[in-house]
Amino acid sequence: MSVTSAADKLGQIGWRTPLVVLVCGGLIGCIGFGPRASLGLYLTPMSSVYGWGRDVFGLALAIQVLVWGASQPFFGALADRLGSMRVLVAGGLLYCAGLVQMAYATTPGALDLAATTTGLGIGASSFTIVIACFSKLLPPHMRTLAFGVGTAAGSFGQFLFSPLAIAFIGLFGWQHALVGFGFITLLIIPLSLAVRTLPMDVGRRRGGAQKQSLMQALAEAFGHRSYVLLVLGFFTCGFQLQFITVHLPAYLVDRGLSVDVGAWAIGTIGLFNIVGSITAGWLGDRMSKRYLLSIIYVLRSVIVVVFITLPITPTSAIVFAGSMGLLWLSTVPPTSALVALMFGTRWMATLFGFAFFSHQVGGFLGVWLGGVLYERTGSYDVVWWLSAVLGIISALINVPIVEKPVERPDLAAA
Repeated sequence: MSVTSAADKLGQIGWRTPLVVLVCGGLIGCIGFGPRASLGLYLTPMSSVYGWGRDVFGLALAIQVLVWGASQPFFGALADRLGSMRVLVAGGLLYCAGLVQMAYATTPGALDLAATTTGLGIGASSFTIVIACFSKLLPPHMRTLAFGVGTAAGSFGQFLFSPLAIAFIGLFGWQHALVGFGFITLLIIPLSLAVRTLPMDVGRRRGGAQKQSLMQALAEAFGHRSYVLLVLGFFTCGFQLQFITVHLPAYLVDRGLSVDVGAWAIGTIGLFNIVGSITAGWLGDRMSKRYLLSIIYVLRSVIVVVFITLPITPTSAIVFAGSMGLLWLSTVPPTSALVALMFGTRWMATLFGFAFFSHQVGGFLGVWLGGVLYERTGSYDVVWWLSAVLGIISALINVPIVEKPVERPDLAAA
């Protein structure tokens, strides 16, 4: 069945037009990413109340990042196999439960448990699931741009929820702010109706050819050099993003700036990434995706080095945030487009889920090392420099990627 006929069968000729799919999928990305991106703002009040070091909070969010990433291939396979709606509904419920747990976690162990629940919820409701829905519900000529729009929507959530978190914390206290954000994530459930995909047909194609199984898809992907390089390069993206998201507000406070500057810096990253993600999606249809990824990683490293070597002021913090925001999640459209180009859309959520797991392993190390090295050295400098070096390495890793579909002598492309 072609992509177009599949989309028609799923109801896009009715109320689920491409615009409706994009808007509702974008809202899921916004709600799914926004509360998560603001969690670094709770580091200072929670650590102060319970007498925790930054390594305690950092470890909890590192666990969340790792669980999110580790669950992504599993939830991706479920979404591919059973349809997306069931997975997104479960994600909304788990996300809400995790944030409420976090609000009332009074020990490091309880905080880690809450982080685990939240990580599962984010994994089941993340923009990676939405991107896979776009690949199946939208025509091929709209895919890369749609990936950029979906990613930008997540960034708008970061822009929206960071100052909203500060406002909620100021008005209601940090516990009620977390609970309020938890209930907001339940909006994912009704929105999932618009991006639902059908359960996978696991039978045979016309003519008796067996359709590609999950194990065949995984063996093909991990035996393909370009996919492995893509996955390895995505590690750095997670390291840089998660470290900055969690530790930038505290870093700025250490340098004498107010907590409001940190909140607006995180929000500014999200705002500018709206432009960056859409631009990356547009460029991905017009230039080599591997070179686009290399350019993004190099520019990130340059921006980090400039930021940490110049005096830290409110202006420099916002300029850094805006510059980094243009490159923030701009790796996602070309990365996801390369996965779809190489392997088709049949197991898209699964294969992009494994790439995203690499991203989250990097994120785990970025968050965890940020907390541990700060407690041991009193500084984030080592992690800043490490993130810059990793950016250069990833830029080189992406250069040899081959941008073409895999050859399948026995299986037609999905």
